[in-house]
Amino acid sequence: MLDAFYKPNGIEVGCDEAGRGCLSGPVVAAAVILPQDFHLPLLNDSKKLSEKKRLILREQLIEAKVPYAVGVVSEQEIDEINILNASFLAMHRALDKLNANFDRILVDGNRFTPYHDIEHHCMIKGDGRFSSIAAASIFAKTHRDVLMENLHKEFPVYDWKKNKGYPTKAHRSAIEQYGSCVYHRQSFTLLKKN
Repeated sequence: MLDAFYKPNGIEVGCDEAGRGCLSGPVVAAAVILPQDFHLPLLNDSKKLSEKKRLILREQLIEAKVPYAVGVVSEQEIDEINILNASFLAMHRALDKLNANFDRILVDGNRFTPYHDIEHHCMIKGDGRFSSIAAASIFAKTHRDVLMENLHKEFPVYDWKKNKGYPTKAHRSAIEQYGSCVYHRQSFTLLKKN
């Protein structure tokens, strides 16, 4: 059972990202505010859910009209500022787009760049502990999956529809065979060194 809130008072926003460990495509973050009385029993860390369950929960969150926003940082930006800073930037972009006031930010992970002067708390494995972070993980993951499925149409040889840009054996074999493309993160180790 996930905790609804970190502190009982004030408005909390949960933040999480998807795609940090990928070889290609953007990193995507989401920011979500859940109402005090919100309850969604199946809500969990997106990594622990099937794609079908993630999509169902995403629709339920949208139907419940929870305030959320998504931030995207491109592979070119990732190469310029590194993946950690890109993850923070994606979260900041999501927070910038969130059309709601909030008092504190709960961030999945152990580090974060402060957002203005708003109180924040880093939560290790937060997506498996707090409902708002779990909801953010679902929005970030499902949004990114759609982006990668669209990029797949442009470069089907990498099978992004299936691997979503993660370093699977098939993805690395395709890079070896066809080389990298404009959507690959050139600052990453695309092929394992022998």
